[in-house]
Amino acid sequence: MKFNKWTVGLAAVGLVSLTSAARADEKPSAVQTALSNTTISGDVSASANVGLTQNYANSPAAGINFQNSKVNGFSLDVVKLSIAKPEDESPWASGYQVDLLFGPDAVGYNTSVNSGSTADFGIKQAFVTLRTPVGNGIDWKIGVFDSPLGYESFDGNPNYTRSYGYSIEPTELTGFEASYKVSDAISLTGGVADTSAAGINNRDNNETPSHSQWHDAYFGDVVLTAPSSWGWLSGSSLTAGMLYGAAPAYTVNGGLHNGYMGGNQVNYYAGLTLNTPWKELTTGLAFDYVRNLAGSGLAAGAGSQDLDEQAYGLYATYKATDKLSFNARGEYVEADGYTKDAYKGSLNLVEMTGTVEYDLWANVVSRVEVRWDQNLSGKHTDLTEGGLVAGGERESVGLYANVVYKF
Repeated sequence: MKFNKWTVGLAAVGLVSLTSAARADEKPSAVQTALSNTTISGDVSASANVGLTQNYANSPAAGINFQNSKVNGFSLDVVKLSIAKPEDESPWASGYQVDLLFGPDAVGYNTSVNSGSTADFGIKQAFVTLRTPVGNGIDWKIGVFDSPLGYESFDGNPNYTRSYGYSIEPTELTGFEASYKVSDAISLTGGVADTSAAGINNRDNNETPSHSQWHDAYFGDVVLTAPSSWGWLSGSSLTAGMLYGAAPAYTVNGGLHNGYMGGNQVNYYAGLTLNTPWKELTTGLAFDYVRNLAGSGLAAGAGSQDLDEQAYGLYATYKATDKLSFNARGEYVEADGYTKDAYKGSLNLVEMTGTVEYDLWANVVSRVEVRWDQNLSGKHTDLTEGGLVAGGERESVGLYANVVYKF
């Protein structure tokens, strides 16, 4: 047995025993074992934003793409730190994942319920993973996790700005999720969450005698993946899912956080990622629909409110080289509101986004983007739920530059 010089020195003065040191060296401690498969990763994102139209701060897209605090200037977007231990291949495997956010984009993101915090910190995900050996194996997530519904996510999108569809999707859920892979072509996911709205340990704060005290949200989806025998379509995937349940509202600094104003909410989502005969070109389609049922209204005292929103998105990515890619997105959005069975108003929006990405440096995503938004309604609207708040301007054009280092 070979000891390092520090162990020999401590043994010489009687502070440790070489026998015990040898035994410790032969068997790793529980802490060492637990940390042996732990991974640390993350990214740092910074950007520049220039409005090319007058009154750009009042863009039709204001409020959904983190534009309000970044108009005409340089910005730190967010720092993400991920610590995880993935499951191994054993039948009763376990693991965990923690994603932490630091910086302006973390403000108000999935904050603890009623915390009112505006600190530059947020917990994006924090869950325990467990596997049960039933059939092909059921994998569980318990804690706070990303919603399985939606074409886009908080990070990892082909475009820098986010879609209107993203603004009306459920983002984070607190509860449990079960995933089961029926075959290479079919995967299923389902679960139960406190509410449909982001907010750690959120609850339905709008209980009435007609509501159950266990008033939660339920979700599920199915993913179909084209097999290798389908030629150029191989790897294409279709996802369809829904969520139904409580959609409480709570306030941060006196304003509604995460949009929806109480009552129940139903979300439907369908997304298609489609390969083409040209391996460099990938396309995508996304449909998002949400209806907020019997909320508390567009403003205090407004009465019962139903809100209906739907977004249609078209995506395309052309990978010219290993470093150069072109990404495009087009979108149409419609929202209709009703108060006490009376028509409250409508909102119609379109946007087109083009992004050029050239990854010159290792581990760095660097891109330039142009985005055009138009409010077809032609005027400001007070449909304030779900993040769809059209600014006072009818049209806007924005130019963005974004650099992300991934570690």
